[in-house]
Amino acid sequence: MYYVVYGFFYLLSLLPMRILYILSDGVYGVVYYVMGYRKKVTMNNLETAFPEKSNAERVKIAKAFYHNLFDSFIETIKLVSASRRFLEKRITANWEVLDPLFKTGKSCQLHLGHTFNWEWGHHVLASHTKYQVLVVYMPLSNAVLEKIMYQLRVRHGNKFIAAGNMKQSMETFKNTQYLLGLVADQSPGNLNNAYWMNFFGRPTGFVSGPEKGARAGNLPVLFTYIVKPKRGYYHAFLEVACEDPGALEEGELTLRYARFMEKVIRANPEMWLWSHRRWKHSWNEAYAKNWIGEDLPGNAKQV
Repeated sequence: MYYVVYGFFYLLSLLPMRILYILSDGVYGVVYYVMGYRKKVTMNNLETAFPEKSNAERVKIAKAFYHNLFDSFIETIKLVSASRRFLEKRITANWEVLDPLFKTGKSCQLHLGHTFNWEWGHHVLASHTKYQVLVVYMPLSNAVLEKIMYQLRVRHGNKFIAAGNMKQSMETFKNTQYLLGLVADQSPGNLNNAYWMNFFGRPTGFVSGPEKGARAGNLPVLFTYIVKPKRGYYHAFLEVACEDPGALEEGELTLRYARFMEKVIRANPEMWLWSHRRWKHSWNEAYAKNWIGEDLPGNAKQV
């Protein structure tokens, strides 16, 4: 089955981008208007984030998001045959930010959100830095698709580490100067260990691992977001969030990241993955000990 699926994707990837985008538009029409894939989740998320907008404005954002979502799928398939030269033409960034950090001799972390198109971006990143690029990811449940995606992701020298095996895998790179890419807007698996704060005005849990790892190694941290100047072209902005996270109060780095994500999502809402259930966990006063920032819900006391 693997060879059948891979062969199909390979042949599809050989098509010109203009044809692939026509295919993307067709899939969008079927999935959005006929199947309604996660439309309820998407619209509920948009209403949570943008209560001040009209329903028509939120629908416009949703439609743009779904176009980006299916473009991302098609662009990922293109990776099966896409050359580095092809990707270099379509992904740009202020890569020069990385050079001074590398010269410090330290490893660093790069925190980004679910913004399009992260699958293209990390391939180009590897050719613009001396760091060994490591990326933490969640394996797919389908074994065939997971094997294909893993092979696509590592083909240009990046190393991918399954989130469930991160502690053991990082031992391999402890003597390496690495850049660790973390999608830091994941919903936390352990709500009691999460950092909680207001995100778009609603109590939200954030995974604590990225901050705790940065503080433990006192690793510089970059925040990153991606914009889409035109279809098929992306520009990433990298900014140094903190060079000395060990000096921050616990939770401060994650709070800065949450405020950063609010800003970039408001500026380009169609670029974020609205179909994932970011607010699926309800607030509980038992989490008050991990509350970060102001406006603690209810009458709970921080301890």
